[in-house]
Amino acid sequence: MRRFEPGETAVRRDVFRRQVWSAHALRVVEDGAEALVLGCRPGAELLAATTWIEWLLTGDEAARLRALPNLARGRRQLDRWSWRSTATLQWVQPGAWFSVHAFYDVADDDQLAHWYVNFQQPMRRTALGFDTFDLLLDLVIAPDLSRWSWKDEDAYAHGRRLGVVSEADHRAVDQAREEAVAMIEQRGRAVRRG
Repeated sequence: MRRFEPGETAVRRDVFRRQVWSAHALRVVEDGAEALVLGCRPGAELLAATTWIEWLLTGDEAARLRALPNLARGRRQLDRWSWRSTATLQWVQPGAWFSVHAFYDVADDDQLAHWYVNFQQPMRRTALGFDTFDLLLDLVIAPDLSRWSWKDEDAYAHGRRLGVVSEADHRAVDQAREEAVAMIEQRGRAVRRG
């Protein structure tokens, strides 16, 4: 597959059991041998599960909780959504089981709001962009790398029970967790020294 040029649009899709569960139009910043860097600003178009959209609009936790059983059963309903509130940059190394995201607050002169590690299957190139599958677990990190916390561990455990996260995926995520934490701790020490 070809490499994407800076400025081109690439679509990042979440694919589970050969079905597309989300599709997000992203701007290519760099598509190199060392890393893929993608970005988006408010207004970027995506297709997302209606349960996720409902949860974002209403804060109804029951809507969020319906998403995993629907996914496990292959019941999907997607709708259009526009990215809001933050600009993002995401870095993905080839073969990595996670991507690193920087979230910027557009209402505050694009100040770095936080870092985010998204655990996912390694990216696979397609004619449109890249396919992966979000493995439900995330790590949220302070802008200065001084502290971090796990996000959605309950969803990850539930996804494992439902078979959404396979045993092989779980083993890969365990190793990726160690890599991500070591990376954060190493860079955090460098920031504090510098």
